[in-house]
Amino acid sequence: MKVEQIYTGCLAQGAYYIENNGEAAIIDPLREVEPYIQKAERNGAKIKYVFETHFHADFVSGHIDLSAKTGAPIVYGPNAACAFDCISATDGQEFPLGKATIRVIHTPGHTMESTCFLLIDEHGKETSLFSGDTLFIGDVGRPDLAQKVKAELTEDILAGHLYDSLRNKIMPLADDIIVYPAHGAGSACGKNMSKETTDTLGNQKKTNYALNPNLTREEFKKEVLTGLVAPPSYFPLNVLMNIQGYDSIDKVLERGQHALSPEAFEVAANETGALILDTRDPQTFTKGFVPNSINIGIDGSFAPWVGAMIPDIKQEILLITDEGREEEVITRLARVGYDFTIGYLKGGFEAWKAAGKEVDNIESISAEEAAERFAAGEGEILDVRKNSEYLSEHVKEAENAPLDFINDSMLKIDKNKTYFVHCAGGYRSMIFNSTLRARGYHNLIDVNGGFKSIKESEKFHITDYVCPSTLL
Repeated sequence: MKVEQIYTGCLAQGAYYIENNGEAAIIDPLREVEPYIQKAERNGAKIKYVFETHFHADFVSGHIDLSAKTGAPIVYGPNAACAFDCISATDGQEFPLGKATIRVIHTPGHTMESTCFLLIDEHGKETSLFSGDTLFIGDVGRPDLAQKVKAELTEDILAGHLYDSLRNKIMPLADDIIVYPAHGAGSACGKNMSKETTDTLGNQKKTNYALNPNLTREEFKKEVLTGLVAPPSYFPLNVLMNIQGYDSIDKVLERGQHALSPEAFEVAANETGALILDTRDPQTFTKGFVPNSINIGIDGSFAPWVGAMIPDIKQEILLITDEGREEEVITRLARVGYDFTIGYLKGGFEAWKAAGKEVDNIESISAEEAAERFAAGEGEILDVRKNSEYLSEHVKEAENAPLDFINDSMLKIDKNKTYFVHCAGGYRSMIFNSTLRARGYHNLIDVNGGFKSIKESEKFHITDYVCPSTLL
């Protein structure tokens, strides 16, 4: 028996490859499916099933492409109404895989079709639970997302279903079963997930607040619903893509990989209304960039922040990347449904600069310099971390303007004032600064290294630390 977790850090997402006796199953695949196909081929195995734990909100799954390329059927749990060929399995239905078996356990709550898959080995022993967004390590899936697609589903109703699913379907299972969830820390699908990505069910029964057997139904609902904030706006759009279908990743890559000279890039930017997305390192970006471009660094939580910052998944995008990373960026955009990259700047920013085109920059200073200039009355402190981070610990004089809700945060900013902007480490502050600069805000100064550097400098008054109740 082979069980492999294929974890993608920038999405905090776990896909799974299961193989037994020459047959393989993939659970919750990413948009790019060739790695799964190649893995099976190397092992001399045939992909027999593509299992989906639910209609994902935070990424576009690769189920349709993988099924088309392998002939493997797509299997959801009950209540899954697909716009493509799929099996909507019944609760308890079993699927043979080699000499092993995968059993469907319908666990509504996160969504109504949410389903766990229980792996049973050739000896009849229940070994592994692929729990999707029903059960995470240290948390459970938030029950307020499906209502964004079906208005009649309130978060209270979904939380009640989740309580029943956990008590009646999951907690009775054996303690030595290994839990393999769909997400870990950093995902917006739960509010307080562990950095660990697997655990025994027995340990989760002891440590996961949602599996506390003493919680009443109403107490459970209160615990699960406390600390939730509005989900990213792209979530419902990804759900619809996962339900209705999408272009093949091959077509998306072909469309996006058009190398454009600086002149052609400039014409495309002016004539198409495309968003210019610069994916270089934030501190490289700050020194010089194409005017009106937005910086979301590829070496961070790239895809979720693209989803949070670009409201229309059909937005045309022009790319500026580190040379050789164009395909990677296009692929990672497609993971969250941004399929309309229409080209990239050949030779990157250096080619733009060499062509004598106009360039812009954002001032970035050390925490020590920020402290001196703040003390001299040159500007105000703007903290763009999540509200939960700010409440946990912050510069006493700082105003909180979360990047997550940038349109609301803009209302707190006076274009005529100077702001020293920071996040936790410098990644999100450059997203914030570049976005607002493109909207005409020119008095934002980046604090290099973010709150970490601010705290280490010992030049600011910091509030006492309070342990956060939510990481959203």
